[in-house]
Amino acid sequence: MEKMNRKIVLLEPFLTGSHQQWATQMQRFSRHDIEILSLPGRHWKWRMHGAAVTLANAFQRLSHRPDLIIATDMLDLSTFLGLTKQQTSTIPVAIYFHENQLTYPWSPTDPDTTLRRNNQYSFINYTSALAADAVLFNSAFHKASFLSALEAFLRRFPDFKNLETIDLIRQKSEVLPLGLNLTELQQTNPSRSEHPGTVLWNHRWEYDKNPDAFFEALQQLQDEQIDFRLIVVGKSYNKQPKIFEQIPQLFERELLHFGYAKSRAEYRRLLWQADILPVTSKQDFFGISVVEAIFCNCFPILPKRLAYEEHIPEPHQSKHFYDQDGDFYPFLKRSLERIDTIRNQTYQTYVEHYDWSSMIEHYDQLWETIINS
Repeated sequence: MEKMNRKIVLLEPFLTGSHQQWATQMQRFSRHDIEILSLPGRHWKWRMHGAAVTLANAFQRLSHRPDLIIATDMLDLSTFLGLTKQQTSTIPVAIYFHENQLTYPWSPTDPDTTLRRNNQYSFINYTSALAADAVLFNSAFHKASFLSALEAFLRRFPDFKNLETIDLIRQKSEVLPLGLNLTELQQTNPSRSEHPGTVLWNHRWEYDKNPDAFFEALQQLQDEQIDFRLIVVGKSYNKQPKIFEQIPQLFERELLHFGYAKSRAEYRRLLWQADILPVTSKQDFFGISVVEAIFCNCFPILPKRLAYEEHIPEPHQSKHFYDQDGDFYPFLKRSLERIDTIRNQTYQTYVEHYDWSSMIEHYDQLWETIINS
């Protein structure tokens, strides 16, 4: 049967970072004709309220009728569809959840949590899932956590809680892992330093990645005079955790790199230079930075929560997971002590199936299935 090329419109209210990477790479690798309607990735709360109006106007100016609309989770899809009903009433719509505001841990310094204004963003995610024909999550963990949190969320309201809608959403939900351009991170004959072992941080510099626990463990290594080296990659923010201001002084002896990687080539070099990826995150619906580091053959030390178990084949999981936070430091210390063994093993095969070369056919076939449903 001949494969058809479809016209798809992707609505992305927050085009930056991993959202931009996913959107533009899917556009690049897909056999379908994907047009991206987007807004800059800033002011996320305003995007969840206002992007529907702006993107509805942009959609109405299109010169063609797409076969499929894909929205991402920062769009108020119900409002968008209401504003474009004359054009969209017969077009199938999928929503892709990179994250959700129902189970995302809010910053303790955000005043909206105290004022209980955070519920409105969760409600936008809920009604958007209701309005879509297909609801897609980037991991099984994400799907399960969102659906399980919906009942408690809806029970907060005074009446007409509509609990039956949870099953409606569940029935049209499935998992679609992120496609990643891992091939561009491949390196021929990578050279890793000899002793000591090199520890990597390559996540966002934000509270939900739990940097305090990570760097406290490294300070404990210093206290016990256990030698290591440290690579800290990432982008600084105005409201980043204070620990990042102290790192250049705290780890002056150990630091090999601190700050933003100026190019993808530099990022690749730094990942291949590292040996161990200790993770302390409180939130990860998928974990792009974790997958990228594993692909570059970093030994992952992972909490047995969040989405990470989906990245490690079951026969190998006992080598990489810790159950309790108190187990993290002993695991890290033990790993540094056996660094030669760790360097002589391969971890890339755990995650190579996330490369677009493997994922894109699954994506393209799913879009075709939704269109034909």
